[in-house]
Amino acid sequence: MVVAELHDLGDTTSTQEATKTTNAERNMSEGQSEQRGINIHFQPEQMAGVYSNFANISHSDYEFTITFARVDHEVEAEEIPGVVVTRVNVSPRFMRELIDAMEDNYSKWTTSEGIRNLPEYEGDEPGPPQEDDDE
Repeated sequence: MVVAELHDLGDTTSTQEATKTTNAERNMSEGQSEQRGINIHFQPEQMAGVYSNFANISHSDYEFTITFARVDHEVEAEEIPGVVVTRVNVSPRFMRELIDAMEDNYSKWTTSEGIRNLPEYEGDEPGPPQEDDDE
């Protein structure tokens, strides 16, 4: 079993961040200075995740259901073939936290992409070789 700590997974936004912050502020006001982390356990076969290029979201009075699928958009048939790769049921409260985390992470990604698209950006990508003018 592989263990990963959420804060070590790169530029991710946890749906628990707002709750952790609120709890941390409450603990600090009560004279406690405890910081907690979330350990997420993966089976090795789950580390790669699954690919999805389609999602369907439905809801009932009690929960939201997010169905992730992989569909073949290149097929010219009337019905597009696809296969469900996973389905997740979440509470309305967790759905709100998930939406907030996704909006935050998407905002960070678009900012990063916008910076990369600026003409003066000099990132890690190799450019053309520089010629010496000494000759």
